[in-house]
Amino acid sequence: MQVRTRHTPSYGVARLVLAPAESVLVESGAMLATSYGVAVEARAHGGTFTSRARAALGGESVNQSTYTAPQAGGWVDVAPSLPGDLSVLELDGRTGWCATRSNWLASASTVQQDSQWSGFRNLFGGAGGFLTHLSGQGPTVVSCYGALDVVTLQPGEFVTVDTGHVVAYSDAMQSRLRQVHQGAPQSMKSGEGLVFDFAGPGRVWTQTRDPRSLLSWLRAHGPGVRS
Repeated sequence: MQVRTRHTPSYGVARLVLAPAESVLVESGAMLATSYGVAVEARAHGGTFTSRARAALGGESVNQSTYTAPQAGGWVDVAPSLPGDLSVLELDGRTGWCATRSNWLASASTVQQDSQWSGFRNLFGGAGGFLTHLSGQGPTVVSCYGALDVVTLQPGEFVTVDTGHVVAYSDAMQSRLRQVHQGAPQSMKSGEGLVFDFAGPGRVWTQTRDPRSLLSWLRAHGPGVRS
């Protein structure tokens, strides 16, 4: 699969170019258009929710769709729910990545997802919460709300990042999930009230806007908001 992006960095669209009979896994509802003859099969992944906006803003899992090109090959255009940039993670078969479910957009069929990865059990004490582990080989497309910032840590360097701004990070990094304020409300499903501590070496991909802040703003102003 080849990935060609356009309209970045504000309103990114990714074109997934497929070889004959090649498949790609896509977030349900993210498809913008396909070439004629591309087949689609939908399946549940972690549950079904009545609002895709809730999934994008809250970090919940949604259905996923598998698109398969015909014998002549084809393409699938995908776009995220929120405005911002698109980036491509190239998995090399050796190093895996952990990505937030609300930022994941599409993966080649050679990339595996695992929300029950052992590293998550260490972080969450059980389920993987709002993260998914990516392994294997091939491209994965992730979206950002706002712009993408990459934090590169050298050995012995540390950084603390709010979970609402985390897009993805290398699974070779040491990481710790903790509350921002002791005793404050928190959610393992959305990451609300939590931060990540990362230790180098490695890279952390972050987004300059937090979708939960948008959701809070919408709730505060309600349907009667006026300019």
